[in-house]
Amino acid sequence: MIELQGLRKDYRVGDHDLAVLKGITLNIEAGEYVALMGSSGSGKTTLMNLLGSLDHPTDGIYRLAGTDVSSLTPMELAAFRSQHIGFVFQNFNLLPRATALDNVLLPTIYSSDGRSRRTRVEDATRLLESVGLAGRLDHMPNQLSGGERQRIAIARALMNRPKLLLADEPTGNLDTVTEQEILALFRQLNQEHGITLVVVTHDAEVAHEADRVVRMKDGLVAEDVRQRVCTAGPLSPPETKSESTREQASAWPLAASWNAVIVAILALRRNALRTVLTMLGVIIGVASVISTMELSAGAATAIEETVASMGASMLTISPGKASSSGGRQRPIQIIPEDVVAVSEQCSAVKVAAPLVYSHVQLVRRNRRWSPNLALGTTPQYLTARNWDQLELGTSFTDEHVIEASKVCILGMTVARELFGDEYPIGEEIRVNGVPLRVLGVLTEKGGDVIGNDQDDIIIGPWTTFKLRVNSSPGSTPQFSTFADLMPPMQLASMKRSTQREEVHQIYVEAVSPEHVELARQQITQLLSRRHNVDSAGAYRINDITEVSRVVGQVVGGVSALGLVIAGVSLMVGGVGIMNIMLVSVTERTREIGLRMAVGANRSAILRQFLIEATVLCMVGGFIGIFAGHLWSSLVAYVIGWPTAMSIWAPIVAVSVAATVGIVFGYYPARTASRLNPIDALRYE
Repeated sequence: MIELQGLRKDYRVGDHDLAVLKGITLNIEAGEYVALMGSSGSGKTTLMNLLGSLDHPTDGIYRLAGTDVSSLTPMELAAFRSQHIGFVFQNFNLLPRATALDNVLLPTIYSSDGRSRRTRVEDATRLLESVGLAGRLDHMPNQLSGGERQRIAIARALMNRPKLLLADEPTGNLDTVTEQEILALFRQLNQEHGITLVVVTHDAEVAHEADRVVRMKDGLVAEDVRQRVCTAGPLSPPETKSESTREQASAWPLAASWNAVIVAILALRRNALRTVLTMLGVIIGVASVISTMELSAGAATAIEETVASMGASMLTISPGKASSSGGRQRPIQIIPEDVVAVSEQCSAVKVAAPLVYSHVQLVRRNRRWSPNLALGTTPQYLTARNWDQLELGTSFTDEHVIEASKVCILGMTVARELFGDEYPIGEEIRVNGVPLRVLGVLTEKGGDVIGNDQDDIIIGPWTTFKLRVNSSPGSTPQFSTFADLMPPMQLASMKRSTQREEVHQIYVEAVSPEHVELARQQITQLLSRRHNVDSAGAYRINDITEVSRVVGQVVGGVSALGLVIAGVSLMVGGVGIMNIMLVSVTERTREIGLRMAVGANRSAILRQFLIEATVLCMVGGFIGIFAGHLWSSLVAYVIGWPTAMSIWAPIVAVSVAATVGIVFGYYPARTASRLNPIDALRYE
């Protein structure tokens, strides 16, 4: 079973090499029960570590079951340990937060022997029953005695049906009664199952139970005594070196991928509080990303809706100033004839309507109200603004405009303030003292791109506002809409002849948003020709898309700033995860050594810790998605900021979270995977 030829092991101590094993030559037959004895420093524990392939010899040959162990790669060596060797440690080395059953199942995580999960659980249960722990399957190690924990360790060592069982001081921490029980169990395993058993011990009574005692001194075999003839049961022939070890090593990553995920999740669950605190940074970062993207998406959507409600193809023409031929500045007037010319002669224009603004005080009985906007126009304006379908009543007509009729229609806000729950159609209100009859109530539109209430409005024929309302004592036209943000316009004198009445603006709707620029060019050329002025300063032509574009840029800038802040939060969360994972590696060093001893290779350890970091970030990411959506909804509810769910927000957040987990989890995972099994098992 075991063949050693000139086996040496040196350790580097400072600038010198310390020889611990000085050329061991030893053969152990299959089925033998051998005790390794010697004083401290004799090299017996080092020899056992080499037999268990936990350490590498400096020189010499080690063959186990016909396989030259020194020729195996690290991946093959891990598979070889899993397939052929079982370990029983002096300090038990059980996972503290795993049940007895889970501890026994540990070696199967890194094995690809073809057994199903159900079969493995049945085998583990049967092993625990065979060592007298039938009623302890769900107990944690801290709920068991030392002897019971050692029995779990023995059951774990037998789980993968090893051919060689190595025990390091297996009774050193046990009382006399328990020691005899463990020794009897070893004898049973050797005699009934034919397992080759090598026990390292200081105790002569433990060595007395073995068939053969090998005494070591100063790194050499000092004495090899056979105490009794081997009485082991029938053995299957030892395997010669075949492709089985290499096949298992190559198949292991595929077989263990899902197991690695399960192991990572269980490890995180066992430290629930630390896991939650570690995820907090990622949760905050992802929540920031989600809320920022949803709020910015909501703002963008609101801008689009507002532009649509105000007219995506809208332009406004306001008078400017131009120089006359004599160099004297004079105001340029917009008259109704200009409106007709723009409507008829500009092919890119769909609708043109005059606008006359007023600052008014509305009175009905004991209620008073000053609307944001009092506007005189034509019915075409309502069509262009998608207000041709009224909430209540009907609109005014062209005849009303010609006759300067005393009629008006109200926005929803004005109707609510003046009439409350009363029916307003046909009722009379006073506008700057002028009685006007309410014909209809406009449908609700909400705020515009700068936050003004579009429903706080009164509209009537432009002639009515021009000749009646604005001519009433004390009335002064003012502006309180999107147009107010434009440079101040020069209003015509109210004493001007009524034959060529001045209007304040022309509202224009282009054929489509794509025709806005063409309409601008045609209008400029037309009005410059009609008034014989320089088009550069004669008129200001503005469209809502310019304002919406500026507002969109502002919102985009704020969103980008928010995303940068969220990115910093994610970075901080990632650093926190890396720190915690490094602490976890330090705390779980012996666990890492144990996993390597039962068959885990470096890739398995790397994968496990990397998965743990990724799971932390992914779970934190999903929680952050929910928290971010909840926060953006709360902001929308409290301050009225528009919000909209974005399909890209969770995709971006989860992708970033996974990337943070992989990037910041790699270094701790790599650190864990590069630990030496022996050094890890000895770590205090």
